[in-house]
Amino acid sequence: MQGQGQSLTLENLGCIRGGRQLFAGLNLSLSAGGAALVSGPNGVGKSSLLRLIAGLLTPMAGTVSVEGRIAFTSETTALDRAQPLSRALDFWARIDGGTVQRGLDAMGIAHLADVPVRILSTGQKKRAVIAGVIAGGADIWLLDEPANGLDLASIALLETAIAKHRTQGGIVIVASHQPIKLDDAQGVALS
Repeated sequence: MQGQGQSLTLENLGCIRGGRQLFAGLNLSLSAGGAALVSGPNGVGKSSLLRLIAGLLTPMAGTVSVEGRIAFTSETTALDRAQPLSRALDFWARIDGGTVQRGLDAMGIAHLADVPVRILSTGQKKRAVIAGVIAGGADIWLLDEPANGLDLASIALLETAIAKHRTQGGIVIVASHQPIKLDDAQGVALS
């Protein structure tokens, strides 16, 4: 983490996708160590909200204010399938100025460093994507369904990584159908 000045503020945020309004008037304010858990049924706009915050979509209304670097993961986060895991993660870590080993260790997959990404199981790939977020050292983590495909031990590693990030002043927003331990997180219920 670069500093403790990270923050995230959403003011009267609204989103339209496919000609349909998903949400409007959404407000959220998070400072260093803060977290939010975004919940709601499929198709309600959880992923769209994270994409708006990441700057990948334009809001129909409202503003997103961010202080700090963002890391965004989704079901489609790319890792080069032909590369060994450590090299695939290193590509992203170098862009962000981070170190791969930190992420591999945190997600318990250091022993897979030389294994080609294409051979990894679904859960191992998910852990690898999260390891990439950790390795990058971003201040604000936007995690879209981070527990999908993870076993209980891997979810515990994820929860530990999130808690550590927060104690170091990081901000985390998780959109999930799976239960994830986020102490004192603000709830964002979309319907």
